[in-house]
Amino acid sequence: MVSNQRCFIFLVLLFTALSARAQSYYYAYYQPQSYPYYRSVSADSDSPRAAVIQGGSRPTVRGNRAVVRHGVAYAPANAPDAVKRAIWAANSLRRMPYKWGGGHGSFCDSGYDCSGTVSFALHSAGVLATPAQSSELLSYGQRGPGRWITVYSREGHSFAVIAGLRLDTTGYYGTEGPRWHADGRAAWGFEARHPVGL
Repeated sequence: MVSNQRCFIFLVLLFTALSARAQSYYYAYYQPQSYPYYRSVSADSDSPRAAVIQGGSRPTVRGNRAVVRHGVAYAPANAPDAVKRAIWAANSLRRMPYKWGGGHGSFCDSGYDCSGTVSFALHSAGVLATPAQSSELLSYGQRGPGRWITVYSREGHSFAVIAGLRLDTTGYYGTEGPRWHADGRAAWGFEARHPVGL
């Protein structure tokens, strides 16, 4: 009887330790890193740059950087119209689920994967005619970061930074679906591309 209790206690402790270790790896892998060029602006900031100019379906703030409030991205007033359209259109995806291959056959889908999300935003900006996969985005536009839009791609994943906000399907808990993020993520291994003129 005592031997069975010891065995049971040992198994419980072992399972707890392994579970905690697995969770620490899980969160460490998906924890985005912050970088100066992804500097976030607080949703409650009183700075003139973050002051709301317009709300509704075309939320806008003063300045050159977008902000995210309650999951909704506010386009910067100084951005070109193409950039504003990309931001406002991508807001419509923020509650969509992740769907492998979503957005590849058509820009309108019931869910989106990473490249489907990026393609949707680029199409809304008027700089992409047909949906592209991550491997195709490796040769999209021009090499290097853009002034307003940068697409980061590698085999198997892509995300975009639009006016300082990251549009990505990967968050703290893995594959979440299209979401705006004020923080950055490591770009090591990704090819940076941008639309011509943006």
